[in-house]
Amino acid sequence: MIKLFVTLSIVSAFLYGGITDFKTIERANKAYEAKAYIKSASLLKQLNTKSPQKQYNLGNALYKSKNYDAALEAYEKSKGIDEATRLYNIGNSYFQKQELDKAIEAYEKSLELKEDKDTKFNLDLAKKMKKRKEEQKKNQQQKDKKDQKKKDDKKNKDDKKQNKKEQNKKDKKQNDKKKDDKKNKDKKDDKKDGKKKDDKKKKEGKKQDDKKKKSDPKEEKKTKDKKGDKERAQSKAQKKKSKEEKLKAQELKRLMKKMQKGKTPTMMYQMGNNKKPRKDNDVKPW
Repeated sequence: MIKLFVTLSIVSAFLYGGITDFKTIERANKAYEAKAYIKSASLLKQLNTKSPQKQYNLGNALYKSKNYDAALEAYEKSKGIDEATRLYNIGNSYFQKQELDKAIEAYEKSLELKEDKDTKFNLDLAKKMKKRKEEQKKNQQQKDKKDQKKKDDKKNKDDKKQNKKEQNKKDKKQNDKKKDDKKNKDKKDDKKDGKKKDDKKKKEGKKQDDKKKKSDPKEEKKTKDKKGDKERAQSKAQKKKSKEEKLKAQELKRLMKKMQKGKTPTMMYQMGNNKKPRKDNDVKPW
């Protein structure tokens, strides 16, 4: 509920000045009653006076046109009229601007000057609205807090999921590297083992051969004896052959000497023939 002086009295006109001001006030009053509040405020501004009544009525017209900032400015300049009423309208202007603390302060000051049911009603309404706004603000803060917590939880969950995904990739990469390293190591080990086996096999073969040689000395001696017998037989044959060749050479030399003396034999026995010549009484040797 808003309590305002909505009617401008003719008595006020004499306070403002001459007949021209009276006509302006009358037109402003008619505009106000017709709810042409902007026009009423404009006409009041034309009055050549700074009286508190002018400022108060201007404040009422501005308030009705919902220009609450300009209304407050006019009410502040209207000191001199009924203070309780002026503070009440100031409280109403702050209430419309939703500046409830200032509205409550103005209503309380007005009630200190004069008890008024409308002022008390507006004060209680302002306090209830303030409490409701505080509860709404608190609820909104709690809601914002919950929403923020949900966002943070979701973000943390997504971050954990992403970190886990990255960790899995990292672990997979490390495992693949370990597998490759193990595979390469196994290949090297297999290669080393193969070489060791070959070396061992060669070594064992050599040992087996050495063992064979050591384990069969009679066979080795027999082989050596056979080899020696063969060499001796060859040496003997060569000596025999050399002796026969020597004899043949001597015989050939002797025959050559006889031929030179002109006595050529009628026949010669085959040289080197082991068979004895057949004796013939009619044949003489030379």
